[in-house]
Amino acid sequence: MATKHKTAGPVVPLFVDRYFIHWYKADVKGKSCEDHCIPQHSNRICVTTLTESHPVLQSGKTIKSIPCQISTNCSRLQNKVSGKCKRGAQFLTELAPLCKIYCSDGEAYTVSSCFRGCSMEVIENILHKPSILQEKPSTEGYIAVELPKFEESKNITEGLLTQKQYEEVMVKMH
Repeated sequence: MATKHKTAGPVVPLFVDRYFIHWYKADVKGKSCEDHCIPQHSNRICVTTLTESHPVLQSGKTIKSIPCQISTNCSRLQNKVSGKCKRGAQFLTELAPLCKIYCSDGEAYTVSSCFRGCSMEVIENILHKPSILQEKPSTEGYIAVELPKFEESKNITEGLLTQKQYEEVMVKMH
């Protein structure tokens, strides 16, 4: 699922393809095709995006809104991280909701964290211009930046699929 930047010269891989290992979580919370991609940088930082097979990215869908208010007392936008120890970061459990995507056809999709860690930020670009999530899902349309707990950073890939494994799952589904 690597994306390439189209130029007149040689094909140049995008930044996320060069510096991130892509991990996948298929059928998040048991919902068919609601797959997430988690690019992970060598410094442990992870980014949450939607896969190409996610219903939100299918043709004909229009995103109406993407609220980050998880409950009356919890908004992912209130996350204020500071310092080396990342004080103020909201702790996330595996499958904790990051945001909800409402489409104009009445469908709603919850985007979840796929591992335990801290929420560094929810990307406000998608809140102000939701269409960017569909137009550039693997670059500017990412949903959140997360940092796994240091002591668990080696284990976060348990339960996630490599790109090759994910592609095999997708072939079996079609």
